[in-house]
Amino acid sequence: MADRFYSVDQVADLLGLHVRTIRNYVRDGRLHAVRVGKQYRITHSDLEAFTGARVPASADEPAPPRHTEVSSIVEIDGIDARTADRVSTLLTSMAAGPRPGGQPLRVETVYDRDRARMKVIVLGGLGETASLFDYLEGVLAS
Repeated sequence: MADRFYSVDQVADLLGLHVRTIRNYVRDGRLHAVRVGKQYRITHSDLEAFTGARVPASADEPAPPRHTEVSSIVEIDGIDARTADRVSTLLTSMAAGPRPGGQPLRVETVYDRDRARMKVIVLGGLGETASLFDYLEGVLAS
């Protein structure tokens, strides 16, 4: 497969940088380019090596979807054993249910009877975790 060549202007548009910045990267040797006449040409593979990530072939090509995940620890003080058991059951059943985005939601709970303290550990997507926290707040407020 032939590698696609970009002008300095095109690279600047793709990366959202000023043309002078790209020229300086080329002159400093940070971005590999070939000089054709009075202009520089940068290959797609050199551009990806420079950025360290996949670069769309054009500004119109959509960027690949991003994956985000939240890791949270919630500490609840002054909670009795019965309420802790109720919260644990409700949160784990909510996490086990079907997810709109298909991302799994993992919930772990630990209750310390001596200190009347509960910890809830949540791993999952941004939206699912936020919904779980809204649910947790509603359960604790009642």
